[in-house]
Amino acid sequence: MQSQYENYPFWIIAVATLVSWSIYAIGIFVFAQWGIVWVLLYVAYCLWFEIKLLRGSCVNCYYYGKFCGFGKGRLCALFFRPGDPAKFHAKKITWLDMVPDFLIALFPLMGGIILLIMDFNWLITGLLVVLVVLITVGNSFVRGNLACKFCKQRDLGCPAIEMFAKTNKKAI
Repeated sequence: MQSQYENYPFWIIAVATLVSWSIYAIGIFVFAQWGIVWVLLYVAYCLWFEIKLLRGSCVNCYYYGKFCGFGKGRLCALFFRPGDPAKFHAKKITWLDMVPDFLIALFPLMGGIILLIMDFNWLITGLLVVLVVLITVGNSFVRGNLACKFCKQRDLGCPAIEMFAKTNKKAI
């Protein structure tokens, strides 16, 4: 069994945050090519998503008020009252529930592809490649090697691990 963190070390939170913020920053840059209205819409969507995550999941998590692998447990405690931990592991998620998360990266990816079709640009091309690497390799590394691997909530019951785990949860 892996050792678990009561509070994650700062460097793990920093890496996880850097991956997320890099995805957001690339999205903002891509939408800046379309105009400020698109940037504001994208930023509003990202904020809505983060608030939805904090309010819907983090309030019920074991790491509420603590430093989870993403730093959101402590952040959540600044804005929301604690929820019911039983709700966290009782929640079932499906691929449909994951759509808002995927759209954080898919919106700028689609916007960037349209920009490239309209007028090819090496900077946009490079940023889209970085975006794809971040949403695949980056997210996989953060979740698989840094965050979920050492998470106490995983053992208490996590709908995401149940959905994404390649093996039975009891074998983890």
